[in-house]
Amino acid sequence: MTMTTPLRCAVVGVGYLGRFHAQKYAALPEAQLVAVCDPREEQGQAVAQELKVPWLANYRELVGKVDAVTVAATTSAHFEIAKYFLENGIHVHVEKPMTSTSVEGEELCQLAERKNLKLQVGHIERFNPAFVAAREKLKRPLFIECHRLAPFKPRGFDVSVVLDLMIHDLDVILSLVNSPPVGVTAVGTPVITNAIDIANARVEFASGTVANITASRVSQKSERKFRVFQGSQYLSLDFGAGEIRVLTKTGEWGGDKLPLEQEVWSLEKGDALLAETAAFVKSVREDLPCVVTGRDGLVALKLAEQVERDIRERLGRVESR
Repeated sequence: MTMTTPLRCAVVGVGYLGRFHAQKYAALPEAQLVAVCDPREEQGQAVAQELKVPWLANYRELVGKVDAVTVAATTSAHFEIAKYFLENGIHVHVEKPMTSTSVEGEELCQLAERKNLKLQVGHIERFNPAFVAAREKLKRPLFIECHRLAPFKPRGFDVSVVLDLMIHDLDVILSLVNSPPVGVTAVGTPVITNAIDIANARVEFASGTVANITASRVSQKSERKFRVFQGSQYLSLDFGAGEIRVLTKTGEWGGDKLPLEQEVWSLEKGDALLAETAAFVKSVREDLPCVVTGRDGLVALKLAEQVERDIRERLGRVESR
């Protein structure tokens, strides 16, 4: 049944990313930001004052006051917080990775399904205008190559680079290929933190598609590029710049001129987080499936775990020499 009143929302965890989530709720006429919640008083009060809403230290106080929440706390806290709200009949949008382990993710999915609640996972690249435009061209990917590189930033290191950055591309790839992975080989190493800071994975799918994915959070530059090869066509997507470049074979080669047609689009970057938040609000208010479901997030998390497992095993063999 479609709601006729604004969706009462709150954000739990208003650090760097959570603050932006709260701003998006405040900007949507279909939503009412009821409160922000963070155990750190100074941080919570700062965001609350900016958006002119109450601050709460304890997320349990939100029950009875909200219809839906966004969980943007540290990854290790996602499961406990999201589970509490689902148990209390509240729809949940949880940042990626949805939980620390796929066992926890499975429990959240089953709980949401049992209670008929929305569980959306924050894989924001699905809402990137460049990806939304490009996916119409991506019918049968054969080979995919991704580079997601970022300079070191002193936050988000409660997980490895696989769960921090690479999982974005794993989710995008899974949404395009629509086929189960059948083989994973990966390599990675700590550089600055004690977790894996740079990683490369090769994933083979039952459909025959192969993906080569590199992620680093210790690079000298930022890069978010995604390249796809399919029959008679090559597509390059720059998530950061919003540029799409497509080369398509138009005939047989038989002379000096190559039978290739090039298309280039430069799109406005848009506001992917606003689009993601609006999609969640719409799914709850109109009882529609989430664009990125809990099950989508779980599949990406399971693949990320496979990548991490192969990296650890490889590191173990190297260290035992």
